[in-house]
Amino acid sequence: MNEYLSWSREEKIIARKAFDRALTEELQALIRKTKELANKIEEPSQLWSLEYYLQQRRKEIDRKYDYRYSQLPMVFGFLIREGKVTEQELGGLREDKLELIRKWSIPLKPLRQRRSQVSSLADK
Repeated sequence: MNEYLSWSREEKIIARKAFDRALTEELQALIRKTKELANKIEEPSQLWSLEYYLQQRRKEIDRKYDYRYSQLPMVFGFLIREGKVTEQELGGLREDKLELIRKWSIPLKPLRQRRSQVSSLADK
């Protein structure tokens, strides 16, 4: 994706700190939710529902938190969009990286809305 971006030592420290904080907060929230769900279990079959929930959350978290430097602008953009990281936390990154992060943080329009825009252009 962005293999051409180089990361200084200081930028790596800033990125790691923001990344680790967001991941830790997400995992802590998952622990709280898991305890809440586990406390509601009354039937043995409900154990498997909890297991399935945790498997799905793990996949989601593993996809979201990709610490490859080439992926970090996209990761931070998504985390900003979700309110898990702020641009201020990333202060100290070079402007080229911040610009990419800003682009990734802009929510996409729903597919239905994009299709209607395309079809209205085609009608002209």
